[in-house]
Parts: sequence; structure tokens; C-alpha cells
Amino acid sequence: MEVSGGSQSFNDVNQMRVLGRWMRMLTIPNQSSVPKAFLEFDETGRMKPSSYYDRVVDVMEDLMKFTLLTRDISGYLVDRYSERKESAEQLSKRVNQRSI
Repeated sequence: MEVSGGSQSFNDVNQMRVLGRWMRMLTIPNQSSVPKAFLEFDETGRMKPSSYYDRVVDVMEDLMKFTLLTRDISGYLVDRYSERKESAEQLSKRVNQRSI
């Protein structure tokens, strides 16, 4: 994933996580920001060894672990009472009444 947002882009990454949670997406509890990322890659396009590289690997490991922990239960994690409770109209239809 690429985020272009200034020298640090930490706020941009954080805003993406906030939007993801707002859309009820599963977001990992970890993130990374690489300042001046264009300087962190060699001529072949690989990221140079550095503390930034280590951090990106840590985040990817967390993503993998979080995916393994949540992939079979995502339906449970996004299930909400407020969305599955029966409305008065649905109840009326179910019990065959004109009004409640």
C-alpha cells in the first residue's frame, strides 16, 4: 500500500485506519510510516536495510498474525445488535398483525 502525504505521512496512515474502522473493516493495531520513502529504496526497487525496513517487516508480520486470528470469525466480529434487531414493522409482518 502506498500513502503519499508529506515527509512523515503518519497522520495520513492514521486517518486511513480511522476510515477503515468507520467502514467496519478489520484494521490491525499496528502501522508504519517511512519518511522520505523515495530515499529508502535501491536501484532495483528493494527497500534498503534500516530500522524503517525492520518496522515494515514487523507490521507485515502483525498483519499476517491478525489475518490468521480473524479470518474465520470476521462475520462474528462485525455483527451488531442494532442491525439485526427486529423493527416494529418487521415484527408486525412476522406475527401477522396490522399494528403494534
